[in-house]
Amino acid sequence: MEYYSHYKIDSWSDGEIMSSDKINFSGQVVLVVGAASGIGRSTAELIQSRGGTVVLADFDNSGLASLQKKLGLGDSHVKNVNLGDQSSVQALITSVISDHSQIDALINTVGVTGPTNTKTEEMEWAAFERTVTINLFGTIWLTQAVLPHMKAEKYGRIAHVTSIAGKEGNPGMHAYNTSKSGMIGFIKGVAKEVATEGITINALAPAVIRTPMNTVTSGETLKYMLDRIPMGRVGEAEEAAEMLAFMASSACSFTTGFTFDASGGRATY
Repeated sequence: MEYYSHYKIDSWSDGEIMSSDKINFSGQVVLVVGAASGIGRSTAELIQSRGGTVVLADFDNSGLASLQKKLGLGDSHVKNVNLGDQSSVQALITSVISDHSQIDALINTVGVTGPTNTKTEEMEWAAFERTVTINLFGTIWLTQAVLPHMKAEKYGRIAHVTSIAGKEGNPGMHAYNTSKSGMIGFIKGVAKEVATEGITINALAPAVIRTPMNTVTSGETLKYMLDRIPMGRVGEAEEAAEMLAFMASSACSFTTGFTFDASGGRATY
């Protein structure tokens, strides 16, 4: 092992840096929350194809059952969770550890849009609070619950799906904007806190992705978002899954607290 000052660098062999397949998940347990559909479903399929032991979690039991059958998974690989309930989130992590003894990576793709095309003064507080609870509080509760297990192993990867709305804001989506920008700030702080623990935590900020979630978004809001994508199209769930798989892999070893964009050129910062 070579060192430069007090910083460890990669091992060398015959003058060359030793390489390994760092995007392979063999021997790793990856918990995908929001796996029943959309980005989460595509991500779970991709992780399994790369050798990972996937555990699927969602509130949608029928979607979970469909993916469980497709991937040929046993019942211990399928969990029901309500991200709007802290006790449910804690029970999920406890159950996965009990069944599989480890969680090497956590990928959270859950999100609700909440009210769209709504003026600030017309927001209904119950709907605002529900959106923030699921998107932001759920993210916090998941992270809180999984960190002690990752710290004990001195290794972990956490990836949460936020949104370009958390950076730029979309008019008429006040609860969604608030929850997603809150996620970005939370992730930045956690990353600095655990930076020496072998754990990375990052976010993915998509623009419009072709998922069931966007079927409830108003046409006016969708047009606003699509008009701002230079590529002129929506993103595909498989494209987002590729980025999340990297963030959840051992290859993502020197990037933490960062928000990756998947925006078709809308965001270039």
